Amino acid sequence: MSFKMHKNLALPSLLALSVATWLVAGCSSGSSLNGTSANTSTGTAFVVGTDAPMDSVTSFSVQVQSITATDSNGNSVQLISGSPTVDFARFNGLQTLLSLNNVPAGTYTNVTITLGPATIGYLDTTSSVPTIQTMPATLTTNTVSVTLNNPLVIANAAAPVGLHVDFSLRKSIQVDSTGQITGNVTPTFFVNTVGPDDSGAHIDEYTAAVVSVDANTQTFVLEGPHGTQITVAVNGQTEWDGNAGFSDLVNGAIVQVSGKLDKTTGDLDADEVELLSRSGFYASGQVTYVTPASGAATSFDLYVRGLLPTTTGITPGQIAQVDLTGNENFSIYWMHDQMSQFLFNSSLMLPGQDVAVGGPATGASDPNNVTVNRVVLRNWGFNGTVVPGSVNTSNNTFQMQVNGFAGILIPQTVTVYIAGETEYRDGLADMGGLDTTTNVRVVGVLLKSPTTGNPIIVAHYVDSQDN
Repeated sequence: MSFKMHKNLALPSLLALSVATWLVAGCSSGSSLNGTSANTSTGTAFVVGTDAPMDSVTSFSVQVQSITATDSNGNSVQLISGSPTVDFARFNGLQTLLSLNNVPAGTYTNVTITLGPATIGYLDTTSSVPTIQTMPATLTTNTVSVTLNNPLVIANAAAPVGLHVDFSLRKSIQVDSTGQITGNVTPTFFVNTVGPDDSGAHIDEYTAAVVSVDANTQTFVLEGPHGTQITVAVNGQTEWDGNAGFSDLVNGAIVQVSGKLDKTTGDLDADEVELLSRSGFYASGQVTYVTPASGAATSFDLYVRGLLPTTTGITPGQIAQVDLTGNENFSIYWMHDQMSQFLFNSSLMLPGQDVAVGGPATGASDPNNVTVNRVVLRNWGFNGTVVPGSVNTSNNTFQMQVNGFAGILIPQTVTVYIAGETEYRDGLADMGGLDTTTNVRVVGVLLKSPTTGNPIIVAHYVDSQDN
């Protein structure tokens, strides 16, 4: 089954379910912020996020007015800048940088999250042509306070530490007796500390525009969608995708970076960089329909989750039609050789794939006729259930039935391949644990098998979702 917004299609009644994870951490810095004097000991606090989408819900956008950490003496510090509006369905199992601030050093035992206006985006199937609609969300409370089991210690000249803050839409979004979303939301958070060397401290994906480049220090400065600026440092171990390199960076270029914050400088030490657009625009999201369904695609529909700049004709939370001429550069974010062209190209596109596209700004003025020069396949989190008896430790594979919004796009059973660098999280230690696991989230790339045409997932993370 294929899914396309402007085709007649009967879809089942769906229930909202989502989980979001944030991480806050501190590292050394000597600068001041928000009136803190220069001789006051401070640390840098960064906020990253991850989440998982649910069936009919395509987005849950809420203004985060503040994230405040408080010590035992009642002293409070702000961990984010401004009041960004965050879509908790944009990232699924992947962590991205949301804010970076210097805050006073201290031992913080409590975290308070204050939320502002919120909306729910959902797939409306009541008419003959399914559409994306939004409704205002009514929060039962705007403020959630959590006492930390292990304090968050931010110290000058110390390694970064952090917090995982899980926001559960499954527990938060209210439904009526028939399973329909009411619009009422009771914010539910789970918070725990994270060590500097934990996998949770890694920034899997940060997409932003280049504002300056320093070839002498091999660094460049990015400004993200919420105004956060961060210095990115590259070295001989940094991997560049799409045959790009440091010399290709110019002001206004849009890149995707992954890495960790440096323990001493606070820079983001990049382990991977993808040049999405040298000038123009970038958009990311899930492929919902491919034309034609087999052979080389001439166009595809993209449900837009991310967009830079926001002044194009494309609207986040809606569908854009991307036209292909055959001259586009196809690549896979984590694959840096020519083999990626044999695994992902115009003939190997599938509904459900998470991609980023980039091109000239003029090509994004009409959402029904978007032109691009780059299409990049990226990791995405696919929630679903393990098919009983499908775990094969000899072949390092298992099968899953994808659910949520992605399950509409991928209705058939998918084979998951475990790679040498696959990590297990949330209670899973190895592949053997899948025998007793029902609900999982697999973060990886969705591929169309060149031989069978069936969808497969190469896993980067495998998370238990039974809790």
